[in-house]
Amino acid sequence: MIRVILVFFLCLASLSAERRAKNVILFLGDAGGISTLHAASVYGHNHPQKLFIQSMPFVALVDTTPVESWVSDSAAGMTAIITGHKTRNGVISQSADAIRGKKDGAPLKTILEHAEERGLATGVVSNVSIADATPAACYAHVNDRRMTGEIFAQVLSPRFGDGVDIVFGAGRKPILEATAKLGIQIEDALRGRGFAVAPSVEQLPPDARRAIVLHDSGNFDLPAAVNRAISSLSQNRKGFFLMVECDMHTNDLKRGLDRVLIMDRMVRDAAARMGRDTLILFTADHSFDIRVVRGAQGDPLLPADGDGAKPQPAARQPLRVDNSHTGEQVLLAATGPGASRVRGYLLNTDTFHVMMQAFGWEKPKSK
Repeated sequence: MIRVILVFFLCLASLSAERRAKNVILFLGDAGGISTLHAASVYGHNHPQKLFIQSMPFVALVDTTPVESWVSDSAAGMTAIITGHKTRNGVISQSADAIRGKKDGAPLKTILEHAEERGLATGVVSNVSIADATPAACYAHVNDRRMTGEIFAQVLSPRFGDGVDIVFGAGRKPILEATAKLGIQIEDALRGRGFAVAPSVEQLPPDARRAIVLHDSGNFDLPAAVNRAISSLSQNRKGFFLMVECDMHTNDLKRGLDRVLIMDRMVRDAAARMGRDTLILFTADHSFDIRVVRGAQGDPLLPADGDGAKPQPAARQPLRVDNSHTGEQVLLAATGPGASRVRGYLLNTDTFHVMMQAFGWEKPKSK
C-alpha cells in the first residue's frame, strides 16, 4: 500500500512540474524599449497593443542599469542578459572589475557557452555587425566593445564545446580588416574549423550545420536568415539556443519602426513554428528616447514621405525623439516552457536564470 501511495505522489509531482524547454530562442530588440514598441504598434496598426509581442502571455518589467551608471549601452546590457552578471558599459561578457580598454575582468560564462558545454547547437543572428556588442556578448569576452578583430577571432577558439555553430550577420569588411591586422585570414581559418562560409545565406550549402555568413550591411532578409538558422540548429536532437538581434534604434524613425514590425513578425512566426518545446523570449538591452506626444487615430504617425500629403511642422509632429539611450525598464515577454517565471519587476540578469531554469540547468531560487 505504501508503495502504491509513493508511486501516486511521484506521478502527481511529475505532472505538476513545469516541462523543460528543448530549445530557447532569445529575440533581442536593440533599443527596443516599451515606448518604441508602442510607437511601432500605432505606426503599423493604427492602434496600441497590436503587436504579437504585446500579446505574449507572460511579461515583466526589467531593470537595465549597468554597474556605476543609470543608463546602459548594448555591451553591458547584453552581458547581463546572457551571463546573469552586471558589468560596466563597453565591457563584453567580463566581470565588473574590468576597466574598459585597460584591464580584463574574469570571463563570464554565457548561456550560449552553457549550451555548447552540454552538446546543444547554438546560433547568433543579427542585422548589425556580428562583432558588435550584442551578438559578441554571446560568444566573446573582451574589455572593450571596439576590439572587432579580437572579438570575432574568438569564434575560432571557443571555451566550451566546439563553439557557436551558426553566425549570420553584417560587418563583413571591418571584420575582415580587423582580423587581418591580427594576422588571421579569417575565412580560411573558419573553413579550417569546419564552417561553411558564404557572403549570403542563399549561397550556403543546403546541408550546412555549421555556417558563417558575413553580409556587407544589415539590409539583408533577416527573417529568411532566422528561418535558415532554426532549420540548421533543429537538426541537433539535444536542442539549441539561438539569439536573434534586430536593431530598433529610432534615430532613423521609419527604419527603426519598420524593423520593430519585422521583429514582431519573426517572433510570431517562431512561436507558431516551434510548438510546445521551445521557450521564446523578447526583450531589449536598453530603452531609447522616443515618445508619442500627440496625434489621433487615422492620422499618420510619421511625416509625409512622398505620398502627396503635406508634412506637419516640427511643433505638431506626433513623435518626439531624442537620439539617446534611456534608463527606464524594458519589456521581457515570454511564451513556452519556463515562461511563467517571467512576471513582475525583474533585473536584466534574471533573464539568464529564466533561460537556465527553462533548460533545467539551474535550481529555482527561493524568493
